[in-house]
Amino acid sequence: MADHDNQAHEAAAAAARRSYGRLVAFLSARTRDVAGAEDALSEAFVAALADWPKNGVPRNPEAWLLAAARRRSIDAARRRQTAAKGSGQVQFLAEEMAAMAEESASIPDERLSLMFACAHPAIEASIRAPLILQTVLGFDAATIASAFLVAPATMGQRLARAKAKIRLAGIPFRMPEREDIAERLDAVLAAIYAAFTEGWSDPAGAEAKRRNLAEEAIWLGRLVVELLPNEAEALGLLALMIYSASRWPARRDADREFVPLGEQDPAHWDDRLIGEAEALLTRAHRLNAAGRYQLEAALQSAHVARRLGRGVDWPAIVTLYDALCSLTGSPVAAINRAVALAETQGAFIGLAALDAIAMDERLAEYQPYWAARADLLARTGERIAAQQAYDQAIGLEVDPAVRRFLQRRRAAV
Repeated sequence: MADHDNQAHEAAAAAARRSYGRLVAFLSARTRDVAGAEDALSEAFVAALADWPKNGVPRNPEAWLLAAARRRSIDAARRRQTAAKGSGQVQFLAEEMAAMAEESASIPDERLSLMFACAHPAIEASIRAPLILQTVLGFDAATIASAFLVAPATMGQRLARAKAKIRLAGIPFRMPEREDIAERLDAVLAAIYAAFTEGWSDPAGAEAKRRNLAEEAIWLGRLVVELLPNEAEALGLLALMIYSASRWPARRDADREFVPLGEQDPAHWDDRLIGEAEALLTRAHRLNAAGRYQLEAALQSAHVARRLGRGVDWPAIVTLYDALCSLTGSPVAAINRAVALAETQGAFIGLAALDAIAMDERLAEYQPYWAARADLLARTGERIAAQQAYDQAIGLEVDPAVRRFLQRRRAAV
């Protein structure tokens, strides 16, 4: 029985990684209720963990889950019905989903349509990208809150309101007209990038909920570029993600210990992916519509120069971060700018740049800020303050390999 339980849990986890967003998108498009679709799918997974150990994992786990979620959606609609209107909804659900009852049925991929629905102008701009992350990729509110430097409770409330807005406003689950895509594209790209960075933060693939997220984000990025081949920022984002992916093998040494960018061996970078990213960035540049993702991709390209035996062009990197800070006001960009300034003008200048943003409350729980501060304090000879900053960074870091790296740096101070 224990083996059957393990197989069932592994099959359910694999189905969630592969198909959560696809199932939610399909259900949401037909029920017109994102929160209801998520609840129905959650109940379907619970049912699977009760059924599969006894009856075996079905030949098509996704179709089984969809059929179970479909039944629960219809049951929920029946419970809500008060008159003919409720009966009509039940009939609608039954007719819309009847074709999906068989295990052999295929499930259309409607994630991109759901992403653009979540980016509808009726949804508050600041919650569009987080909403996409939860509905399409299954992120919990706490993870999303961390990515966007917002309190988890606040994020949870905003997400619930946004889902209710979609249902009450009758926002359609379809791709918008070409002229309406531009105003929604920023949120879609932001969600894709947030998904990529979340997956990127678990390079060893140790956490099931993050596993394959980086690859999934790149796949979605390719889908957007295929849909919008002349959108410079879509090209820039795809280039940025592929540049980063090209360095994946170099981020851990033979002992699986963390290796920072500056210490990585360029021989371990993927030349094919770098070439693809360079071509994408060139295409974006020719469209003459500079933006955030193109700037970030250009920063990656500047580091890639090491692959050709050249040194890193730190003055160019400072210039790019100046532009990025001016464009976005991002505290993350400001931290990286300070690090680049330290390389060009010395650690004291870099530390002064960090001091200039130290009052930003979002940085109090942000590990890279404390790690950068600790490094610059150590370089200026302020050993006690450096050790204290390292302690902060170590306490905030969840990746054991990165934590060990920071501990080694602290011990060297």
